[in-house]
Amino acid sequence: MKQLLVCAGLVLAATTVIAQQKAPASPPDKATGTIGGHEVTITYSSPGVKGREGKIFTKDGLISHNPHYPVWRAGANGATTLETAGDLMIGDVHVPAGKYTLFVDISDPDQWTLIVNKKTGEWGLAYDGSQDLGKTKMQMSKPSSMVENLKWSIKGDGGKGTISLAWEDHEASLPVMAHK
Repeated sequence: MKQLLVCAGLVLAATTVIAQQKAPASPPDKATGTIGGHEVTITYSSPGVKGREGKIFTKDGLISHNPHYPVWRAGANGATTLETAGDLMIGDVHVPAGKYTLFVDISDPDQWTLIVNKKTGEWGLAYDGSQDLGKTKMQMSKPSSMVENLKWSIKGDGGKGTISLAWEDHEASLPVMAHK
């Protein structure tokens, strides 16, 4: 009888723990595409606007509270990473095959700059500018409707393509080419 009560207690405790687990506030996501026959992947966590529309990218907005502002981790939680199986030109930055961390300088909310950083594996807020591989201006536009969850995308067309980032009422993109 004692064993039955212990087993029943364990089952009840496990059920309670499982029922209390919920989806993360900024779920992990991944964008993958092929440029020049090489796979390109951006791995990130996708925060939501959650009723803060118009309060994300302003000088006193949500991101301005990060310690490296105006450099933004372009996602949430762990660092946003770019992994490429081939050499690329992203905007005007030569990016050799490998793994990198992506940041975005949003000091001008209407003209962002992508930062490709050589340091990887850190928490998203650990920006070290001395490790920058390069910076390139992004092409800004406004999405057709408010983007609730941050979204990176990679579109390839042969040796060329586009990397885009959209969130709230901002969208930024860059041309990408396979580097020969």
